[in-house]
Amino acid sequence: MGELREPFIGSEALASGLLTRYELRRYYRTIVPNVYFDKRVAPSLRQRTFAAHLWSHREAVIAGLAASAMHGAKWIDDDSPVELIHHNARAPKGVVVRDELLLENEFQLIDGMPVTTPERTAFDVGRRGRLDDAIGRLDALARATDFKAPTLEELAARHGHTRGLRQLETALQLMDAGAESPKETWLRLLIIRAGYPRPQTQIPVLSPDGRRVYRLDMGWEDIMLALEYDGDHHRTTRERFAYQIERAEDLQELGWTVVTAAARHQPASVLRRLKRAWDACTR
Repeated sequence: MGELREPFIGSEALASGLLTRYELRRYYRTIVPNVYFDKRVAPSLRQRTFAAHLWSHREAVIAGLAASAMHGAKWIDDDSPVELIHHNARAPKGVVVRDELLLENEFQLIDGMPVTTPERTAFDVGRRGRLDDAIGRLDALARATDFKAPTLEELAARHGHTRGLRQLETALQLMDAGAESPKETWLRLLIIRAGYPRPQTQIPVLSPDGRRVYRLDMGWEDIMLALEYDGDHHRTTRERFAYQIERAEDLQELGWTVVTAAARHQPASVLRRLKRAWDACTR
């Protein structure tokens, strides 16, 4: 018996003689009805997406967060529901089916599966759930695909009676492809809502010796004030730690003020320290 490394339709494997019923039961388990996968491996979101597509008799279009992940967006959990645009409303566990209008130019093929285009994917993820979550999803998708807001606005105009359009409009105004993590999205929204001018993201700064280019998470170049989110990944190695020290010294020499936020900081603490730095930089 050869190992099947991707989800497959059980009845097809039996009919073709690829597996016996004993082998199917012994080595594989169902992900969704009649779709099987290796018992020893936890399926990734992509594999679960492929399984859901097989369950739909290869008819459904991948949508929502699953489509976003197919386009390369990060920060999507492997256990996220697989969203399909399909006519069968009796979806198995882990699959969400939506019977929605989908125009011919709103999907494309990726790895042999029909997937909503970046613009249609943004249209879907931007109008559902909490506003801040929608903005984070748009940030990640925009960073992966560089979809254009005007094109998305044209698409939205073709679906004028769809729910969530007002939220989508707000989310698009606050979206920024420069965000490299959900925490950077959170930080950007925190300071915008506190009344600060919208910051520039991913600001390039040349080191004093001209040999390195640093990128600041966000800030205001005219007053040389930056705000950064310090995640645990910044301290994973000694080399990285040494680099961060040299970077901080270079930025200070250039005249930049950097306010750092970390997971342990409360919003009030971040805003208090930002105000102190802002006042010093704008005297």
